[in-house]
Amino acid sequence: MLTVGGVISFRGLFNWLNPYVYVPTMLVAPIFQILLFVYIGRSAGVGTDAFYLVGNAVQYASIPCLFAMANTIAGERWTQTLGIVLSTPANRVALFVGRSLPVIANGWFVAMFSLFVGGWVLGVDLPVSAWPGIALTIAIASASCTGLGLLQAALALRVRSTAVLSNIVFGVLLVFTGTNVALDSLPEWMATAGRLMPLTHAIEACREVVAGASLSAVAPLLLREGLIGAVFAVLGLAALRWVEAESRRHATLELQ
Repeated sequence: MLTVGGVISFRGLFNWLNPYVYVPTMLVAPIFQILLFVYIGRSAGVGTDAFYLVGNAVQYASIPCLFAMANTIAGERWTQTLGIVLSTPANRVALFVGRSLPVIANGWFVAMFSLFVGGWVLGVDLPVSAWPGIALTIAIASASCTGLGLLQAALALRVRSTAVLSNIVFGVLLVFTGTNVALDSLPEWMATAGRLMPLTHAIEACREVVAGASLSAVAPLLLREGLIGAVFAVLGLAALRWVEAESRRHATLELQ
């Protein structure tokens, strides 16, 4: 049930769309984001191409992780099937964690694709020996950000659309996680807030791996990233349970 339900739900997100929508949204857009900030950095004489490449490639995993996770709930409301799903005796943790697994995989793929193609376009040398560490780091980043997506999914039971919120959160992550401005260069309160958000430690770890650091050297960063993601996932599952109960009480499970 854990994997089958997740796969079926994830397919439902895209089966209603023309498959060509996926390519420009998930594969083309991150390359342009990378190029934008690389050329801004070049013009300002700040940072290196690798700095912006890694930061934006990893950060763009938040698009599938935030939007897809929230839409697994919002989509059920729009199709008037959410009540059927929540009336089943299925374990809620298995239900929502199962739906998050394809989202994590998609976020991993988008970030890996962006890093590989962006590096090729810009001529940034990413050592072959670094790719296993990069793959693991991005997997942890995607899982962590999907934890935040679970928290957003809870809001899908209370609002008509989560797209605006997802865009706002994407922008916050873009600014606060050290994607394009190193945390040391941010105001102290922003740097402190950024260290409590998903992706921040994964971006730093990925940059160090690309620079030649071993996995053991970045293990503390990956552990922090995983813990932050776990906290958001627990908060998201708890919020989903509470909002579900409130929605039943006020008869607001379905959109009218």
